[in-house]
Amino acid sequence: MASPPRHSGIRAAVAYGDIARALVLRLKYGGRTGLADTAARYMTRLIPEGSDLIVPVPLHRWRLWSRGFNQAALLARSLARDTGIDCEIDLLKRARSTPSLRGLGRRARAKAVQGVFAISPDARARLRGKAIVLVDDVYTSGATSAACTRLLLHAGASRVTILAWARVIDADVGD
Repeated sequence: MASPPRHSGIRAAVAYGDIARALVLRLKYGGRTGLADTAARYMTRLIPEGSDLIVPVPLHRWRLWSRGFNQAALLARSLARDTGIDCEIDLLKRARSTPSLRGLGRRARAKAVQGVFAISPDARARLRGKAIVLVDDVYTSGATSAACTRLLLHAGASRVTILAWARVIDADVGD
C-alpha cells in the first residue's frame, strides 16, 4: 500500500506449475521456439483493449547470443502477428548482464535488476502517449517488470500492462 505498482495490471495465461514450467523450460533451454506460438495463443485474449504497442522484456546480448533467441521477443512477435498490434523488439535494452534470477527472492531480484535496463535513444517519440503491453515468459516477483515499467513511463508511455505466459503465485518461489 505504501508504494503501489506503476503498471496498469498483471495478466498471465496460466498459473506457474508443472505444465507451465515444462513449456517455459523447453522454450528457453530446449530450443523449442514453436512453443512461443502456442503460449501466445493463450495470452492473446488477455491483451487490454486500446493497446498500442507490444514490447518484450530484453535479454542481455551475451545471453541472447548463447541462447540464440529471446523467448519474450518470440512471444511478443506471435502476439503482434495474432492481434495486428505493433511490436518493438529493440525498444528496451538490457544494458548490463545479470546473473540468473532463478532461485532468488523478491529483494535479491529487485537488487539484481536495479539500473540494468535502458531505452533506445530514439524511443521517446515512439512511446509518447502509447499504451504498452510488456511481455515476458514468467512473472515471478515483479522486479524485472517494475524496472522496465519505470523506464517506459518515464519515456512517455501512457500506461504499461504486464502480460506473461505464467505467473508464480507464491512470489517467494524463485524459478
